[in-house]
Amino acid sequence: MADQIPLYPVRSAVVAAVAANRKRAAYYSAAGSGPGGERHNRYQLEDESSHLDEMPLMMSEEGFENDESDYHTLPRARVTYRRRGIEWLVCGGWKFLCTSCCDWLINICRKKKELKARTVWLGYPEKCEEKYPKNSIKNQKYNIFTFIPGVLYEQFKFFLNLYFLVVSCSQFVPALKIGYLYTYWAPLGFVLAVTMIREAVDEFRRFQRDKEMNSQLYSKLTIRGKVQVKSSDIQVGDLIIVEKNQRIPSDMVFLRTSEKTGSCFIRTDQLDGETDWKLKVAVSCTQRLPALGDLFSISAYVYAQKPQLDIHGFEGTFTREDSDPPIHESLSIENTLWASTVVASGTVIGVVIYTGKETRSVMNTSNPKNKVGLLDLELNQLTKALFLALVALSIVMVTLQGFVGPWYRNLFRFLLLFSYIIPISLRVNLDMGKAAYGWMIMKDEHIPGTVVRTSTIPEELGRLVYLLTDKTGTLTQNEMIFKRLHLGTVSYGTDTMDEIQNHIINSYSQMFAQASGNGTSSTPSRKSQSSTPKVRKSVSSRIHEAVKAIALCHNVTPVYESRAGVISETEYAEVDQDFSDENRTYQASSPDEIFPFTSESKRMGIIVRDESTAEITFYMKGADVAMSSIVQYNDWLEEECGNMAREGLRTLVVAKKSLTEEQYQDFENRYSQAKLSIHDRTLKVAAVVESVEREMELLCLTGVEDQLQADVRPALEMLRNAGIKIWMLTGDKLETATCIAKSSHLVSRTQDIHIFRPVTNRGEAHLELNAFRRKHDCALVIAGDSLEVCLKYYEHELVELACQCPAVVCCRCSPTQKAHIVKLLQQHTGKRTCAIGDGGNDVSMIQAADCGIGIEGKEGKQASLAADFSITQFKHIGRLLMVHGRNSYKRSAALGQFVMHRGLIISTMQAVFSSVFYFASVPLYQGFLMVGYATIYTMFPVFSLVLDQDVKPEMALLYPELYKDLTKGRSLSFKTFLIWVLISIYQGGILMYGALVLFESEFVHVVAISFTALILTELLMVALTIRTWHWLMVVAEFLSLGCYVASLAFLNEYFDVAFITTVTFLWKVSAITVVSCLPLYILKYLKRKLSPPSYSKLTS
Repeated sequence: MADQIPLYPVRSAVVAAVAANRKRAAYYSAAGSGPGGERHNRYQLEDESSHLDEMPLMMSEEGFENDESDYHTLPRARVTYRRRGIEWLVCGGWKFLCTSCCDWLINICRKKKELKARTVWLGYPEKCEEKYPKNSIKNQKYNIFTFIPGVLYEQFKFFLNLYFLVVSCSQFVPALKIGYLYTYWAPLGFVLAVTMIREAVDEFRRFQRDKEMNSQLYSKLTIRGKVQVKSSDIQVGDLIIVEKNQRIPSDMVFLRTSEKTGSCFIRTDQLDGETDWKLKVAVSCTQRLPALGDLFSISAYVYAQKPQLDIHGFEGTFTREDSDPPIHESLSIENTLWASTVVASGTVIGVVIYTGKETRSVMNTSNPKNKVGLLDLELNQLTKALFLALVALSIVMVTLQGFVGPWYRNLFRFLLLFSYIIPISLRVNLDMGKAAYGWMIMKDEHIPGTVVRTSTIPEELGRLVYLLTDKTGTLTQNEMIFKRLHLGTVSYGTDTMDEIQNHIINSYSQMFAQASGNGTSSTPSRKSQSSTPKVRKSVSSRIHEAVKAIALCHNVTPVYESRAGVISETEYAEVDQDFSDENRTYQASSPDEIFPFTSESKRMGIIVRDESTAEITFYMKGADVAMSSIVQYNDWLEEECGNMAREGLRTLVVAKKSLTEEQYQDFENRYSQAKLSIHDRTLKVAAVVESVEREMELLCLTGVEDQLQADVRPALEMLRNAGIKIWMLTGDKLETATCIAKSSHLVSRTQDIHIFRPVTNRGEAHLELNAFRRKHDCALVIAGDSLEVCLKYYEHELVELACQCPAVVCCRCSPTQKAHIVKLLQQHTGKRTCAIGDGGNDVSMIQAADCGIGIEGKEGKQASLAADFSITQFKHIGRLLMVHGRNSYKRSAALGQFVMHRGLIISTMQAVFSSVFYFASVPLYQGFLMVGYATIYTMFPVFSLVLDQDVKPEMALLYPELYKDLTKGRSLSFKTFLIWVLISIYQGGILMYGALVLFESEFVHVVAISFTALILTELLMVALTIRTWHWLMVVAEFLSLGCYVASLAFLNEYFDVAFITTVTFLWKVSAITVVSCLPLYILKYLKRKLSPPSYSKLTS
């Protein structure tokens, strides 16, 4: 019978779509009634015609006003054709082919087991025909065997590390051996050891977390009674008992509860990010059994659909075979207990239907992409440039040698000698720097509660051009305040709420008076004294009806700490005696017992019976778009909704309908039949409910306000001044989104707003885009469905136009659309994007952006856990970007280039040394000198650059315009890199030639003089680079110098101790150091005087 139910919603949706199309056709034909009107119509009707394929988006209306078909001559819209043939193969086609082959092989090797629907017998796991996955949680990346290969692969896929591995391995070949093995293996070993230890610690922590979760004990019900079982040993078909505040270990169907009502609450914030509790209902057949052990005395099974991703839907049936006739009950989402949720009230017993990787929570965890910062990519490019320079230099040396003897061996030896051009310490320094920035962000008391979850991209915070933000809970507080009640003829605001209170008190006191029977005679006399008896009575009764509907039509339940329960109105008197108000909390449970609110239906309903009069009433509330077609005809609803939306209020329409006993019984039968069907259950249930949702009596319209978060306006103002373009992506309706955009100053008061008209096909999108193109400097507001149509046909044009707008608001956006917009901006502009949100629906957008920021909000922690940075309030984003973003980028740029300079200078000295000594491939410094140079002698001062700052935090916040310079990427570019290369060549040349000119008799003195001068030069160069001194920097400088001086006593195999202590040595070293550094200090002074950077003008 269930399968014969007509599917009304489908039909009505089609009719609505046809009607909407007619409306739009009428609008466009009206628009086209002027000159060229026929043409408008033609584009409307020939939707997919060839004309539109050729038709460009035009700058003016002229094309439409000429009757000749002259648009063919206008420049064509950009169309990209795929390159085929040899050109395609060379330009990246081979990569595509290789990856396709690899994917195909992988798929063959590990064929995924097909997921199937299942029949689960209560308490008999052995009856399952299939083998289901083990119920263990596994978040580890590696196991014992894959750990070392996995970590090594992750390290050596970087060009830098792979290069060093090759260089180090070459030292095992005797002909290529240069100096000691440890000079190459020690730095590489250190880098790998640090990485492996860090990975091992992370992996061990993950292992411990998993072990803790898997070894949690649960009570399992068996024929012999209760037994304790580990979470990882739970199987499909087991009956598991879960206590209050205990995590649910696997996906279960809810059979019994200790609550008398047969229902319980669960917390789902770890699953869907929502903080409100959800009400779950036990299967009535098993809830009615007298004792717990009776679950084994019945023969029953659950039929469950195959495992799916959707956490908000479930279809199944419960069948008891041993009764006559067999009992069938439909199972929906309200009868399920998903894994990773927590029982909030009572004790529950459930039968396990999905385990391990088939549970909803595991199926919904996606592996987020590894984010790599722009700075890292730029440095990677520079290391490749250095590699080319290294090869070129080696070839030049071999050429000047005259290709004598085994020249290829000499070439390889030169490659090894100059290998310090590419510094191995670059990665270590940068990674340690990133960790330091993360620590500084978390320790900043101006932005308390900020957490850095991805430590690899703090520099991205200083390069952002687009900020995409959610509205509810991000810009607003997500705390609804009741502001307006509209009854059609009369409207009540915050200042007149006391009138509503008086009306309610009067109407209830009259009802009690009539019910009690005494004092009925005094009621009319009191009423007759009233000034406006008739109107007052009608308004009073209407308010009474409206407030009663609001009070009943929801799913909020009072919950008490001692015992959670649903309290009916008759119990109120006893409740107030037993429980204090402090002990009571209200929980919104969704879904509702009757017709839950869904994002598709946008409404919820409840059917109640009045115990005193036995009247049955169907109450319903929902969004105006859904309710306007359900309620009886009226002339005020649409207008008032618009008015409230313009004030920034969110609206709800409340209606009711009285049902006769026959109507209700008929509905009840059809509804339970629809709930039992296995195919298209949702559609059939919706069809039955829709049959009752007709000609409802409109009771009232309510408006609630979602207030802006603290200091949102100044924060947005600061971001706009910093040159960041802000896009607001929200699921809310157009009017509310527009209103919040104005009130938050996302759109400034003087700016125009262009509201993109709804479009459904190519022709309409074309005309609307042309209309938008003629507007200048105005904010764009566009709805999700119109956006979808425009992206289908005119993606490039729409993004190009939208990027020119000062602000963009996309309303009615789905979570996938939000992520799609982020990806479009990345592809079309190539600029860095940042997404900020607070709910589970923002996770996909946060993960897609180059930098994701989550706010710990009312909707739970899901967004903040998925984000790269987590903050507690929107206003903190200003300091995070302006201060920490700026410092991280500037410091990393300086640090990276200085480390490269450190390698370049010693390679230049080697080149000079080799060329002077007849191009011999002999190392200048050997053994410990090379290791010490890169570590103990210069490490601390160089790393102290992470404490440097060019502008005080107060200045950076006061002048956000300084941020615009950062997005141009001038701190690290080929220009700045070349300047450092020239400095290195100059200093290396001076140090080496100076030492060669000044050395006497022994070669050992050259090494002593040049190396000491080199160390001093490096320390002075750090001092030259620093813009703001910190006491730790001074300590680092003197500590390094002290280390060098102390180590001279032990380095007698390299240095002549007697010579080092002479005055000659000191003046020669000082002279060389002064010549190498003084010109640079003079140049820096002149540059600061003649063309100071923008920030120095502010600080002076």
